[in-house]
Amino acid sequence: MSDNSHHSHNHGATRHNEEMIRECIQDEAAVVNVANALKQLGDPSRLRIFWYLCHEEECVINIADAMNMTSPAISHHLRLLKAAGLIVSKRSGKEMFYSASDSELAQALHLTIEQIASITCPGKH
Repeated sequence: MSDNSHHSHNHGATRHNEEMIRECIQDEAAVVNVANALKQLGDPSRLRIFWYLCHEEECVINIADAMNMTSPAISHHLRLLKAAGLIVSKRSGKEMFYSASDSELAQALHLTIEQIASITCPGKH
């Protein structure tokens, strides 16, 4: 019989399984990064902007036009998305262009958004 007695409420998990599960969630930085990214995508405008930038590299003015928002509002959302590691920027002359990060987290969230919202990427019809 396995030792499950160290919890006050036993669900039948073995000590070995519990230790493996606890080890998986020990990377505090990874958990914080994911939680912050999800927090940022909890805003509908940021979710739309992020999804858009998964398919286009674009400047603030064109993102604002596509989202029907003001440039200052877009800039605010872009700062938060960039701080969460979901998007990156690059300068071309005087213009700053934004796109989705090539990170594993950004790619996974992109796919998750499409699956949950039943959105199909442009060109995948």
